[in-house]
Amino acid sequence: MPKIVDHDKQRQLVAEAAIRVIRRSGLEQATVRNVAVEAGLSVGSMRHYFSTQAELFAFCMTLFRERIERRIEMMSFSGPVLLEVRNLILQFIPVDEERKTEMEVWLSFNAKALIHPELRLLSQEMHDGLYKASSIVIETLRQHKLARPDLDPEIETEKLYALIDGLALHQIMQPGRLSSERIEHMIDEHLRMLCAR
Repeated sequence: MPKIVDHDKQRQLVAEAAIRVIRRSGLEQATVRNVAVEAGLSVGSMRHYFSTQAELFAFCMTLFRERIERRIEMMSFSGPVLLEVRNLILQFIPVDEERKTEMEVWLSFNAKALIHPELRLLSQEMHDGLYKASSIVIETLRQHKLARPDLDPEIETEKLYALIDGLALHQIMQPGRLSSERIEHMIDEHLRMLCAR
């Protein structure tokens, strides 16, 4: 009797293998051959699940986006507003190993998106998601009457977006320079600056 293969599960296993290769050796080493070896598959089998390297990268980034979305969905949003919005921001900053891996691969992926037009749309969607999260933080402060009355939502969304992006980049490029506690303190300070005294 022929073996039944769960293609979605196999694609996920291949993507996880690709992520390990990228994390260990960089995006340039995530060739179909290297990922096949890491996943314990033949190159022919690999091509059955992902016909191109760009398709594999896109699947990996979709996997990361789904992880972030799941983490956010699991948040209760039932505690103090400033604590909850800080926790939302922290979903995008590499303060633990899982988020560090996501950010390292994300940076590598963005470099590839400059070369592969088929990856640009997904890259833009990821950036849009981060911008939307920044907008949600600002809007939440306004809805709960915590924001300064003179606050410009568009400008503050852009500033928060830049802060999150910058902190995430610094954590990857200069690991250990800022502790998780220091990052949380900086976010808290920024949120307080957005609020009415």
